[in-house]
Amino acid sequence: MRYFFAIVTAILTIIIFIPEKVRGGNNTEIPKYLGSEACKACHQREYRSFTRYAKKSSSFESIQRVKKGLTEEEIKKCYFCHTTGYGKPSGFVSLEETPHLKNAGCEVCHGPGELHVRTQRAQDIKMNLTMKDCEECHISERVKAFRYKPMIHGGAH
Repeated sequence: MRYFFAIVTAILTIIIFIPEKVRGGNNTEIPKYLGSEACKACHQREYRSFTRYAKKSSSFESIQRVKKGLTEEEIKKCYFCHTTGYGKPSGFVSLEETPHLKNAGCEVCHGPGELHVRTQRAQDIKMNLTMKDCEECHISERVKAFRYKPMIHGGAH
């Protein structure tokens, strides 16, 4: 009888504490991008450091500086690296519609934060970043073209 209760307890623990998407369930809900302000309350030190030292925290300014003479389509190509979630569900659309996502914020590296903010669980946000995560934007062609030295190994906060 004890064995039975142990198995039932284990199964209930898995159902309750492991997100359905991890268990392989049919949860089709995609977490939404919230913007870096949503991270500030719990991650004050990281947020302060990010906004003070990481150039990407004000990356939209780069677009504003160079947009003169560019077509709308050329400007949109900049959005992939200089905004949060552009081209993805709930990501940056425009300065008018999604101003809270106008810079490359926390969620560019850590993924959409909605689920993490709601549950406050570490497993609901990407934490262990790799070079592959950085290389979506920090590729050698861009480094050469824009003459910048990305802080791939230094982190943003």
